[in-house]
Amino acid sequence: QVQLVESGGGLVQAGGSLRLSCAASGRTFSRYTVGWFRQAPGKEREFVAILRRSEGTTYYGESVKGRFTISRDNAKNTVYLQMNSLKPEDTAVYYCAADDHPMVVRPGVATWGQGTQVTVSS
Repeated sequence: QVQLVESGGGLVQAGGSLRLSCAASGRTFSRYTVGWFRQAPGKEREFVAILRRSEGTTYYGESVKGRFTISRDNAKNTVYLQMNSLKPEDTAVYYCAADDHPMVVRPGVATWGQGTQVTVSS
């Protein structure tokens, strides 16, 4: 079983950037498909980005496409989410999740981190 710890959240002005990190321990992180999700107060959890284990390909939610980038450093057992051109509507708790499925993150199966708060001021 892998354990996940997110970091890097904080308060930033609109138009700014943040880089979130998701550090894994317990098992080789390269064996997992990893995703980032977010949840704002009063809203449902939203898909942000995924990095597939099998192909190394990435996919993004429409609201972040072109602004966010997911990447991984297997030597450091860490996945990153680089967030640029941040908007107030990006304010949320961001979670990473890891699934041993080669292509998807299954919310009911994956391991989740504790989340990190991102707040974007206007």
